[in-house]
Amino acid sequence: MSGTSLDGIDAVLVDLGQSKPLQIAQYYLPFDDALKKTLMALHLPAHNELHQAQIIGNQLARMYAASVVPLLAQAKLSNKEVKAVGCHGQTIRHCPEHGYSLQIGNAALLAELTDITVVSDFRSRDIAAGGQGAPLVPAFHDHVLRHPDIHRVIVNIGGISNLTSLPSRATTTGFDCGPGNLLMDAWCMQHLGKPYDDSGAWAVSGKVLPALLDQLLAEPYFAMPPPKSSGRDLFNISWLQNKLQGDEVAANVQATLLELTCRSIALAIQKYCLGAEEIYLCGGGAHNQTLHNRLAALLPGSRVKTTNALGVDSDYLEAIAFAWLAQQALQGKPANLPQVTGAKHPCLLGAVYRNH
Repeated sequence: MSGTSLDGIDAVLVDLGQSKPLQIAQYYLPFDDALKKTLMALHLPAHNELHQAQIIGNQLARMYAASVVPLLAQAKLSNKEVKAVGCHGQTIRHCPEHGYSLQIGNAALLAELTDITVVSDFRSRDIAAGGQGAPLVPAFHDHVLRHPDIHRVIVNIGGISNLTSLPSRATTTGFDCGPGNLLMDAWCMQHLGKPYDDSGAWAVSGKVLPALLDQLLAEPYFAMPPPKSSGRDLFNISWLQNKLQGDEVAANVQATLLELTCRSIALAIQKYCLGAEEIYLCGGGAHNQTLHNRLAALLPGSRVKTTNALGVDSDYLEAIAFAWLAQQALQGKPANLPQVTGAKHPCLLGAVYRNH
């Protein structure tokens, strides 16, 4: 899995032959600054962008393949013992309103390099059926994290934040809440030269700017009812800069961006997850203690923890989800939730590149 945070690749080797996924090995391969810059640029129209996207897609495929090697070494397994690689690819455009979502990563090359069957392109079929193509992980959350008596909400805070509502006696729902880490990370890089605000230390040194927060929350996306999904196509540094006066203290803007992430998540839970008793965080944002504390303060009626408390590594939950989605594809089982994505019907997700 490599997501909207553009930080790197989360690779996990998982045994799905049991009632609960067993995480056997894990590996993180960071993106260097040049690759991050190129991927960021591909989110916008540019000269020769189609050629550049294909070249970078090949580079990503080689990196995905390289991340498989340490997984197999850790587990002392050969590639012949792996059923499939589930590879989401790197999203460079997410435009379901125009009928597409584009992930690059050359799955055919990945299958060739690893000699393992690869399942990719998980979003297209759901979009073809009228859905958003995202989020897709709520189906996995429903499968492994549901409790028979407790209303749980799983909140993934990557570049974009999304939630899954798992009421004990009702249907699973989910949607993208809005920006997760991406605005905070971009602002941090611009002003501190650091890829992220470690544990929210910089944000907590500033003060929330109420007028700016109100302006950010006035974005129509937040008021839209689900199903809905978003990405860098909407929430990006240009979107933020268009709302700034230019004389703001940088730390105060960071504090406001953290509040935006927390407030948009909390408002979504209060409006669409009534009665939520337990909230579990995963993704990079789960490490931000300031963010964690603020969410807990905004949601006093719920217990806020990370998915580690459920025995699932918060850093690799999404990667495990795409392993499960790959398994669903190979077994010929629908894996989208129409009530989440807005698709007209359940769909078989993924394109399969078989190694033999």
